[in-house]
Amino acid sequence: MVYWHYFCIHLKSQLQYKVSFIFTALGQFLGSLTAFLGIWFMFTRFHQVNGFRFEEVLLCFATVLLSYSMAECFGRGFDLFPQMISNGEFDRALVRPRSLIFQVLASKMEFSRIGRLLQAVLVFFYAIPRSGVNWHLGTIVTLCLMIICGSIFFSLLFLVYAAISFFTIQGLEFMNIFTDGAREFGRYPFSIYGKQVLRILTYVVPMAWFQYYPFLYLIGQRTNPWWIASPLVCLIFAVPAIWFWRVGLKNYVSTGS
Repeated sequence: MVYWHYFCIHLKSQLQYKVSFIFTALGQFLGSLTAFLGIWFMFTRFHQVNGFRFEEVLLCFATVLLSYSMAECFGRGFDLFPQMISNGEFDRALVRPRSLIFQVLASKMEFSRIGRLLQAVLVFFYAIPRSGVNWHLGTIVTLCLMIICGSIFFSLLFLVYAAISFFTIQGLEFMNIFTDGAREFGRYPFSIYGKQVLRILTYVVPMAWFQYYPFLYLIGQRTNPWWIASPLVCLIFAVPAIWFWRVGLKNYVSTGS
């Protein structure tokens, strides 16, 4: 219930300036549209990329875009956490009888990301009936898990980014490689970037578990029904992410501001 109150407060405050909100959402839509056009132009010249067709690639693109948009919309507080550290707002959160992760998570929601979310939904509407996927209960559940687990995974990356601020005060830009970079590189199945990159995205930063491996099950390259649950594997990343947050919190001594 408390989170719902935060949700309503943020929504009402952002809709106070409706024209600004609409244009910001439109800007988000047009910004991610360039990524879609990049894929489209690629396939006007090449009919396949590493054996994957245009409509199949669009499933990857829409899945990652929708997951990232949801994480950025509802996990924006972690992205802005360095500001909470530097202006002393986090010190006030420490004395409140609520989970710190919950307070940071609810401190900011960015509903203008609906522009990206809408584009992902439109791409799904185009790609799903044309992808050649044999849609049944298993593939539907797989796609839903890809989106949900992907959104949670990106939120965990934002959590790691926030935890770095305990040591550096300001967040480190290299984390954008795994957040914004993953959104960009996730336009295509991760295997096209080579075996070494795929190994890193499987065993180190397990993005491939919500994008690449369940995608192979969708298009019929994997038939074992156990692959339906493969997106859940990426949630193992919660263990090091939360551990790192707790280590940072334990060593936090305030900024003195």
